[in-house]
Amino acid sequence: MIGPGEYVPDITEGITRPEDLPPPRIVRRRRVYRKRPCPRCGHKALRYALDSRRLFDLGDLQAGCPVEVHVTFSRHRCRGCRRCFAADLSALALPKCLYTRRVQSLAVRLVVEDAMPYRGASWHLWRDHKVFVPYATIQNWVEAAGEKKPDRGADSLPGPGTGKFQRLHRR
Repeated sequence: MIGPGEYVPDITEGITRPEDLPPPRIVRRRRVYRKRPCPRCGHKALRYALDSRRLFDLGDLQAGCPVEVHVTFSRHRCRGCRRCFAADLSALALPKCLYTRRVQSLAVRLVVEDAMPYRGASWHLWRDHKVFVPYATIQNWVEAAGEKKPDRGADSLPGPGTGKFQRLHRR
């Protein structure tokens, strides 16, 4: 039985080929609605299609395998304003992102609160949570969160140019 503080070797240590990694556990989620209110005009919009999206989530630590979330969602078309839109998935993940919000928040927390370097955070996410996130992606998330940005000195402060400051007008 595994107890707290007991060392457990990583089963993926030493694997060099991606084909040898354990297969991911697939979790299915559905966000399928018959009608949804239009975000632009508020009219009820009917479903016209179904779509799917694949997201990477924190891994299953008991089985030692990654987790993929397959989300099926509905697409809607408003007859009032002729706008097409999809069911809201913002609770699971940001638009056009491959990772869930749980992965993003954990990665940003590792870098900001634990002062871990980006490469170390990427390795930590794989070793302890079985989700592979490139370190450059983590860097983009941290910079988008507004943390760890380089300080701007007094020389680079935004402000009016010399022409506006002296109220000079060009002709």
